[in-house]
Amino acid sequence: MPTFSTILQIITTVAVFYLILVGAMYVFQRNFLYHPENFTPSPKQSGVSEMQEIHIQTEDGLSLLSWAKAPRDANKPWIVIFHGNAGTLGSRGFKARAFLDAGYGVMLAEYRGYSGNKGQPSEAGFMMDARAALAYVADQGGTGAKLVLYGESIGTGVAVTMAVEAAGQGQAVASVILEAPFTTAADAGASHYPFIPVRSLMKDRFDSLSKIQSINAPLFLVHGTHDWVVPFALGQKLFAQALEPKQSLWVENGGHSDLFVPDVTKAMIAFLEKSTAQ
Repeated sequence: MPTFSTILQIITTVAVFYLILVGAMYVFQRNFLYHPENFTPSPKQSGVSEMQEIHIQTEDGLSLLSWAKAPRDANKPWIVIFHGNAGTLGSRGFKARAFLDAGYGVMLAEYRGYSGNKGQPSEAGFMMDARAALAYVADQGGTGAKLVLYGESIGTGVAVTMAVEAAGQGQAVASVILEAPFTTAADAGASHYPFIPVRSLMKDRFDSLSKIQSINAPLFLVHGTHDWVVPFALGQKLFAQALEPKQSLWVENGGHSDLFVPDVTKAMIAFLEKSTAQ
């Protein structure tokens, strides 16, 4: 039978390893949250040859590559797409393609640290990047009723914040689309690391739950029922908190990165036609 001192030694060793693990998770948490790629394909390689490479200027002095194409139809709004925590502009070309074909203007907004852009990803940085993207689109006439915000995964936190800021400035956007959103990044993180006090330690929280009721624009929310990255329940909870008018599309057996399929795209376009009608 183990002695008391042996048991104490085991407990101490486990506690030390746990504290080291928690400390490492805290220090390197942004390495877990953001997965930028430096590879930058061209719009042509990504199936959106009509989109232009542009550089937008952030308030903290960065010049960020993004892609943009004005609406084919002057009555159509701009759609600004804020992508998730991994990949590049090119990996979202197929999403831009669907909206371009429907006549909408599209901006694939890129973040610091992604697609060859300088800078290190963070929540505060993403928000500055988003404001710079929206400033560019506003100069092209894409503001208020001529603007749709589309967020994907972590980009939903960006889209929600930008929609709230626009509403606070008296420039409510035409509509908001959220693909695989979470309540907060801390909630999503806690679902993956239940043995770590994620909610207490997380720096970049992307708290959409506390902001969603400040969005005074039509909302379309799509989420897969088998999403292993952002639990389906978080999307349901966020949708329940949102104000009307709102529309949900729960994709049966859908995962996290496989939602942009023809039926979903068709539903999004139908929503946009209704919510952005002049």
